[in-house]
Amino acid sequence: MNKIKEYDLVVLTQDTEVIHKETLKKILLRRGQVGTVLMDFNQEAFLIDFVDRDGITYAMETVTKENLIPLIYEPIELLAS
Repeated sequence: MNKIKEYDLVVLTQDTEVIHKETLKKILLRRGQVGTVLMDFNQEAFLIDFVDRDGITYAMETVTKENLIPLIYEPIELLAS
C-alpha cells in the first residue's frame, strides 16, 4: 500500500459505528465511505474527516491503516518489456 498522507482521500474497508458530531447519535459509516485524512499517527492510524455533500463534517474518527484504502487518480506508467 502506498504511504497515506494528510489531505489524501481514503475509503473505509469495513463498516464502523461512530457518534454523529452534531446529533451525538450512533451512525454507521459503511465500507466504501469516503473521508479526508487530517492527521497521521506514524502511519499506523489516521484521523479521518467524514463530510456530507455540502462539506459539513458529520464524523471525525481515528482509523487504523488496515481499515483504509487511499483513492488513486493516476495510473502508474509501466516500463516497456
